Amino acid sequence: MMNTFVVYVENKPGVLTRVASLFRRRAFNIDSLTVGRTEKPEVSRMTITVDADQDQARRIEANLYKLVNVLLVENVTSEATIERDLAMIKVAAQHEARSHVLELAGVFRARVVDVSPESLTIEITGAEDKIDGLLEVLRPYGVLEMVRTGIVAMRRGKKSGALAAATNGTATIAADDSVSQSV
Repeated sequence: MMNTFVVYVENKPGVLTRVASLFRRRAFNIDSLTVGRTEKPEVSRMTITVDADQDQARRIEANLYKLVNVLLVENVTSEATIERDLAMIKVAAQHEARSHVLELAGVFRARVVDVSPESLTIEITGAEDKIDGLLEVLRPYGVLEMVRTGIVAMRRGKKSGALAAATNGTATIAADDSVSQSV
């Protein structure tokens, strides 16, 4: 079963290496990994998807908490979430096929971001199955290149964990919706 973890970490050098090494040591293949800053510049948010059963997912969560610089780990697999993936797909599109490719992009609510005499580059954002669907209908035209960002996930509704910058320069997380500060 595919599990989605949201991991808040201190925005410091080496954190990504430690997290990736944990998965390597435990022999888990990361299906998708995205990392970016949050609304707090000293905190980054990782969204990691990995194929693991329930017991393995609990062990992954526990091991992530043991890592230095990890502030909060949430397994949002069974939560109501919004998940998105971004892909850019370069398709061979000579003049005669161009209108068909543009029509297909429109059906999937994708947009053309680059046009050249021999190809079109299409950008699409959405669920993985939506992107996979567009990719399948474009294959007969010739997919020249593709890149995907990986999944980003966010719980629906209210904020899941409050982040605050502590006065000593380290970040802390409160499990409830109140902001906590280290003294």
